[in-house]
Formats: sequence, structure tokens, C-alpha cells
Amino acid sequence: DDLLEEEGLLTEVTTVAIKRVLAWQVEQAMKDKGLTKSAMAKAMDTSRAALERLLDPNNTSITLKTIDKAARVVGKRMKIELVDAN
Repeated sequence: DDLLEEEGLLTEVTTVAIKRVLAWQVEQAMKDKGLTKSAMAKAMDTSRAALERLLDPNNTSITLKTIDKAARVVGKRMKIELVDAN
């Protein structure tokens, strides 16, 4: 962490790591529910392209609204919290 922070990369690396976990969780929940990408996008009332952005582990440009829609479709809820930086 110290090296990444020195290089100014810690925030970016952490953000990508969180997004990778989130994308994996949504994809696993879709598999558990037997949902195809097309069915998932339709249930979310969004485009297949928007779902692809959500499932792309390297794309951190997603909205909380999109995450919430995906969570609800697969029977989950979103939980976000702020924690101390230390």
C-alpha cells in the first residue's frame, strides 16, 4: 500500500479492485438465478451495453442507480459505507 500511495496509484488500484469484486458478485448472482445478459438487462430496464459496463471489471464508471437495479433483480441489496482511511 505504501508503494502504491507513493506512486499516487493506491486510490485507482483500490477502485478497480472493488469494481472487480462487484462485477464478479453480480455475475455469480446472475448465474445462480439462471439469468442471461439479455434477460438481466431487460429486468433492469436498461440496455445490454449498460449491463456490459457493469460487468466489465475494469470499468469503474457506473452509477449507484445501475448497481442498485442489478442488485434488486438478483434478489440482493446494495450496502455502501464510509470507513476511516487509516
